[in-house]
Amino acid sequence: MADNARAKRLADLIREVVARKLQRDIKDPRLGSRVTITDARLTGDLREATVFYTVWGDDADRAEVAAGLRSARGVLRSAVGAAAGVKHTPSLEFVPDALPETARTLDDLFDRTRERDEELRRAAAGADYAAGADPYVTRDGDAEDADGAGDGGDGEGATGERED
Repeated sequence: MADNARAKRLADLIREVVARKLQRDIKDPRLGSRVTITDARLTGDLREATVFYTVWGDDADRAEVAAGLRSARGVLRSAVGAAAGVKHTPSLEFVPDALPETARTLDDLFDRTRERDEELRRAAAGADYAAGADPYVTRDGDAEDADGAGDGGDGEGATGERED
């Protein structure tokens, strides 16, 4: 089992090598500049690497890029092995990154929430309180309770001093 720092360094190297190789050396028209390598992660034994990518385009473009990455897997693994200099070059698995879709979903939720907040703000603009502006004041203006005791019936006011 490799330590986490070594796995992190190797994952970063894999991400950089794969991105550079896709940008410069692989001439597959399915890949082009539509694919972006976002992250790479390794298993604890450094035998398998998962490379996350995003695609600019629609579902058809995503399918084309996935097929292009599957066909270029061997060339990319060789490039990683040459750059890493490790005893065993990790196998590469390409997984579409869910981050853009998650961000898009969150943006949609935020937009809907803003719209609902604005609707509530507009509805509350001309609204009055159900019991009036100050529900604790009685009709004649004094602060007596419903039973008329106002001061709790012990002869003390709100300050705790004795009223006579």
